[in-house]
Amino acid sequence: MTHPIDLYFWPTPNGWKVSIALEEMGLPYQTHLINIGKGDQFAPEFLNISPNNRMPAIVDPDGPDGAPISVFESGAILMYLASKTGQFYGSTERDRIAVEEWLMWQMGGVGPMAGQAHHFLKYAPQLDPPQDLPYAKDRYRTEVARLYRVLDRRLADNEYVAGDFYSIADMSIWGWASLWEGQQQTLEDKPHFARWLETVGARPGVQAGRALHAELRGDHRGKDAQNVLFKR
Repeated sequence: MTHPIDLYFWPTPNGWKVSIALEEMGLPYQTHLINIGKGDQFAPEFLNISPNNRMPAIVDPDGPDGAPISVFESGAILMYLASKTGQFYGSTERDRIAVEEWLMWQMGGVGPMAGQAHHFLKYAPQLDPPQDLPYAKDRYRTEVARLYRVLDRRLADNEYVAGDFYSIADMSIWGWASLWEGQQQTLEDKPHFARWLETVGARPGVQAGRALHAELRGDHRGKDAQNVLFKR
């Protein structure tokens, strides 16, 4: 009997990676909301699962050898789930290497840089006192643009990020990339990137994972939420 995976989640690009993967893989799961604007991520019981006080995290009751296991860090969760199910990791060793290359590229590049772009373009100017920093805004806007140009070049010759197959690498990138407008990016000069955004976004599993508790998604511009998110 397969038991539901416990998903610790809030509707953000990092959270979407795992909700999308669970939907795409057809795995049963139950959602535990971690309200990052209220500080749920600092609760001791959550820190036992995710010591870096970040969601998403999972607990799989049917882990290796049938024993439960917890996994934190979105990229590690994607690799775990893909290995567990034998899905979305490619069919050859070369496929797997390509998937992991682009998954690491997202984890080390797109996620952190787009996150900083969101922070300095959207949130920092609303802080008390305001932190409207032209250098930071330009730095992260420009770096996200560079990364999306890298992706556009890759997608000129490949249907998906790792090759001709859809994978956890696509799942990891899509949520951040779908917010390109808030990162003050353009699509007109990135036609292959735009095509990929639409193709991936049309998948039912992606739509279901993106819709999970979408009504709770907020911009966290309130002072209390900012203190929790940016000062702890």
